[in-house]
Amino acid sequence: MRRSLLILVSVVIAGLAAIGSSYLIARQICAHHWVDTTDDLEWLRRQFQLSDAELQRVRQLHEGYLPKCRAMCKRIAAKKLELEAAFGTSTNAVTPAVEEKLNEVAALRAQCQAQMLQHFYEVSQAMPPAQGRRYLEEMQRLTLGFHEQFENRMSGQPSPAHAHH
Repeated sequence: MRRSLLILVSVVIAGLAAIGSSYLIARQICAHHWVDTTDDLEWLRRQFQLSDAELQRVRQLHEGYLPKCRAMCKRIAAKKLELEAAFGTSTNAVTPAVEEKLNEVAALRAQCQAQMLQHFYEVSQAMPPAQGRRYLEEMQRLTLGFHEQFENRMSGQPSPAHAHH
């Protein structure tokens, strides 16, 4: 009985960590785009030495992705409200309703991450190969890195970023 409770608590903590990290990433990306609808991608040109044509292609991909990002952020926000409502009806234990909503939020966040990564792949292919690889590595690090750092810390494993120091 005690082991089952420990497993359930571990699953809930891992779920909350996944939710939290995905939420922070999606919020940062989507909030930036909602606030500045005239988003200037000039930083991308400088950072990755893009030509005018390459930057234009990246801009088209970026603008095409924004509606998907906004829609996903809205879906996640709505599901979070459902989760908060389930917490409100919860007693001093994780109810099946709370666990179900946690799983639903986690699934949406995983879908969001997959969509972001697909977008990053597409953008990387619009760049010269070396810059595209560098861009993709950086976006993967930003998209997945926080979650991996948390998992490594909780599991006692060294962080890959610190393993080389």
